[in-house]
Amino acid sequence: MGVEPAIVEKALRAVEGDPEALIAVVGPTASGKTDLAIALAERLNGEIVNADSVQIYRHFDIGSGKPDAAELARAPHHLVGTVDPLEALDAARYAEEADRVVSDIATRGKRPIVSGGTFLWVKALLFGLARAPAADEAIRERHREDVAREGRAALHARLSAVDPVLARRLHPNDVVRVSRGLEVFELTGRPLSSWQGEHGFRGARGRSLLLAIRRSPEALTERIERRVEAWLVAGWIEEVRRLGEAGYGDARPMRSVGYRQVAEHLAGRLAREDLAPAIVRATRVFARRQRTWLNHVEVHWLEE
Repeated sequence: MGVEPAIVEKALRAVEGDPEALIAVVGPTASGKTDLAIALAERLNGEIVNADSVQIYRHFDIGSGKPDAAELARAPHHLVGTVDPLEALDAARYAEEADRVVSDIATRGKRPIVSGGTFLWVKALLFGLARAPAADEAIRERHREDVAREGRAALHARLSAVDPVLARRLHPNDVVRVSRGLEVFELTGRPLSSWQGEHGFRGARGRSLLLAIRRSPEALTERIERRVEAWLVAGWIEEVRRLGEAGYGDARPMRSVGYRQVAEHLAGRLAREDLAPAIVRATRVFARRQRTWLNHVEVHWLEE
């Protein structure tokens, strides 16, 4: 879909104001992050560091919006398709990997440009993480068993009792994060929201500049609709079918927006004519959540 030249020029002026800052192109899904990051890389002798939690996995290509051959030819990309879909990957590990890549790019005299919509990862890289305890697989497995037996709402209700602040931010269907909140409380006796508030993402590792394109809700919806249709035409359904046949049906990226709906269609739970509207609705909800997350950091918003 491209990005407007006026937006690129405004981004370049913002970057010129702080030439040493680490650039991070963020913003709601479908707003134009990839196109802007590539345009900046071309103008600034830069290389792009992916911060999308689906693009980082191998084989999840069409529905993650991975850069195609033409885009890769315009700008080098890092941390794209580097992790097996069945491998666990959290924000701490991402930050460690991305920090190494950023340092390598800078050492070679290039400009690192972080780009992606997984804002916890971006925050982890730029500001560090709260020092909450490491994961406990035994607790997580117990939570999965509880969900299978009692349902997601019951797990969320337990979180509400011990960490109401976090529970208000999480949907009952977000089992991974609900489980993490309970896990931290069980391990430490302290709510995860307390750990996060204590840190507050205040300890920046260095200067950074977060850029995001501001789109009206109507314009963003139109971009989402066009992108979903293009991906379906490009073979998204067949991609998900192949992933399931390859044993990745239960992989974490399969639970992401869009992939989840295509998998439901292939399982016979969602009619083909209802597929695109369902993906668009879920993507719009996700975009609203992303805008909310961006309210907690300083962002340079770009408008045409």
